[in-house]
Amino acid sequence: MMMTLSASSTCKQVQPLVNFEKGLSKMDSLFNHRKKDRVVVILGATGTGKTKLAIDLAQHFPPAEIVNSDKMQVYKGLDITTNKVTKEECHGVTHHLLGMVDPNSNFTANDFCHHATLAIGSIIGRDGLPIIAGGSNSYIDALVNHHTDFRLNYECCFLWVDVSLPVLHSSLNARVDRMIEAGQVDEVREFFDPYADYTKGIRRAIGVPEFDEFLRTEATTDEKTKNKILDTAISRIKVNNCTLANLQVQKIQRLYTLWRRNMHRLDATEVFLKKGCEEMWEEHVLAKSLRVLHKFLYPEKNRVSLAENDIFSYKSSYRNVTCVIK
Repeated sequence: MMMTLSASSTCKQVQPLVNFEKGLSKMDSLFNHRKKDRVVVILGATGTGKTKLAIDLAQHFPPAEIVNSDKMQVYKGLDITTNKVTKEECHGVTHHLLGMVDPNSNFTANDFCHHATLAIGSIIGRDGLPIIAGGSNSYIDALVNHHTDFRLNYECCFLWVDVSLPVLHSSLNARVDRMIEAGQVDEVREFFDPYADYTKGIRRAIGVPEFDEFLRTEATTDEKTKNKILDTAISRIKVNNCTLANLQVQKIQRLYTLWRRNMHRLDATEVFLKKGCEEMWEEHVLAKSLRVLHKFLYPEKNRVSLAENDIFSYKSSYRNVTCVIK
């Protein structure tokens, strides 16, 4: 059964230009030379800066809007645990499929394809640029490689934000510490249900099941033992985040073999080594992304790169903005 979102997040359905009941694979070749609408897809392991890049690009190509493709961030609640972008960090950019699904339900790849195509069609209908961003590569794989209407109607440019794994692991561990300081334990405690199923909905998110033992025993355990259990839970979260990042990179490398022609790797390692320096971000990630997208979006102008004054003008508006890597 198709997942239903709340009324506030459901987009008006846009009918596909072509809808063949049979023979779609045969007819696909007929559309190879038809001009397709363009979609930007931002990939990367958890914590590499996908959200920041999506928002930066959306501000540069208005009226761009972002379609979230993180399978935990689609759910309502647990904003710290799932590392959702805040209202302030959005800088006014519209986000779709973010915090809209009942946390106890299962939002599948098919559900994502359905609602993502509705959102993309709605954005295109407003002459906007859809930017898909999130770490759930299975969602993106399902949409780009296996959803026929999407393949027939859209052309994608893939931006892969990559960070050396040892450097990324260190950053992820520091992020867990920041989340704990921000109140993650209290957030999960309020959501805790001793009878809940950790294989369904938002409870699958890293940072929820790891606290189960602590939350079950904290009221009846002495302080020393309680702190030891909590430290173990936090260490487990760090390990699980690093493991997830490794698996995500492996998946992206496999997708790269399919999308090599349209995928552009952006090495953000130096940015992380400089602790999120905005100038390094502009130089190593943002400026290259702008060049790639100008060529992708405006091929008739044959703009291989942005003029120096264009890049400088855009950089200047961000010079005093604190870098927030998601």
